[in-house]
Amino acid sequence: MSNDINALAPRMLADYDAHNPGSVFREGLRLSMSEAWDLQSAVTALREQRGERVIGYKIGMVNEASQKTNGLPHPAWARLWDTEQYVDGTRLKKSAFANVGIEGEFAVTLGRDLTPEMAMDDLAQSMAEVFPVIELHNVVFHSEQPRGHELIANNAIHAGVIRGESVPLPGECTTDLAVYLDEQKVDAWQDINWPGDILRSVGWLVTKLASIDIVLSAGDMILTGALGPPLPLAEVEHVKITSSQFGEVQAWFD
Repeated sequence: MSNDINALAPRMLADYDAHNPGSVFREGLRLSMSEAWDLQSAVTALREQRGERVIGYKIGMVNEASQKTNGLPHPAWARLWDTEQYVDGTRLKKSAFANVGIEGEFAVTLGRDLTPEMAMDDLAQSMAEVFPVIELHNVVFHSEQPRGHELIANNAIHAGVIRGESVPLPGECTTDLAVYLDEQKVDAWQDINWPGDILRSVGWLVTKLASIDIVLSAGDMILTGALGPPLPLAEVEHVKITSSQFGEVQAWFD
């Protein structure tokens, strides 16, 4: 299959809209990492042309073992879209996704523009809000491992954000994070430090985006990186994410 990015981008977007993401990879497409990033950007341009707007970025694959498995030398990043934002307590159709899965994590919005090489204290003071989110994914892969090229081209399999209420920015503190599916705790983490653990990869993202002339600006949202893998929902109907310091967010799925 040809790696003509301009020809692949419309098909990638049509597949995404049809809840059948990445069918070109099922046909044997393999991309270099550079081509995968170019394809993500080409699809971005098409979405912007039809009126959608990038409102921020996600950080994925923060775990080094996951990076190695997927052939990535560093975390992945992807765009967040204004058309894929949902409020706490929303109800969604599973049919609007492809094998919908979720991750629980923390997100921030920026109070001012960020610059490369900012110290952690400066990053923390640049935040306007912090809040828990349910990140939505289309948990679909067609390639053999390593799948990093497919992940990147598919906007890091991102499919939306369900956002909890923000809380006042704390001083340095520790918190926890737990994931509940149909009221059963299925994953949990303790002793997560704010700001060090939560903002750990944000400096990397700032520098990475600056290298392609993207500035993280006041008002942007950043998903700071999930601590565990996406969890497919299958028959699950209710998802809740809780944090002792930062509150909770929940959603229902039909």
